[in-house]
Amino acid sequence: MPVNQTIPRPLVRANQWSIVITVILFMITRASWLLLIPLLSGLSSLFFHVHPIMELTKPLLKKPLSHYVQEDKTQQRFNQILAVTMLSASLISAWLGWTVLSLIFAAMVLAACSLAILGFCVGCYIHYQISLWRQRKLENS
Repeated sequence: MPVNQTIPRPLVRANQWSIVITVILFMITRASWLLLIPLLSGLSSLFFHVHPIMELTKPLLKKPLSHYVQEDKTQQRFNQILAVTMLSASLISAWLGWTVLSLIFAAMVLAACSLAILGFCVGCYIHYQISLWRQRKLENS
């Protein structure tokens, strides 16, 4: 795993915006292949530690990466797992012709990414609640 345990916020935002844009386009056009853009980028990030959208965005940043507000890499990985899961469920549902279910999963990802852009991280909240639950479980045993 790479030594750097943070990710500059503009790169995280680029990923979030790419998800928002592609999911909105999918919802409008029903072109399920659009979901492959953030899905394959997310899978690449999880399995190979290379996020194509972030890599494409890096050269656009004007300051050194360390000069931006940093996001925790572990938390972002958890968020990426959630996004990949929902995008996969949406894509598979679309391929199976389950339009309503596909749109529900897409809407969940859209809502989470939109809220994250606005400052509230749903994945962070879920991760925190899981951590609290684990801690309580340890204390009670």
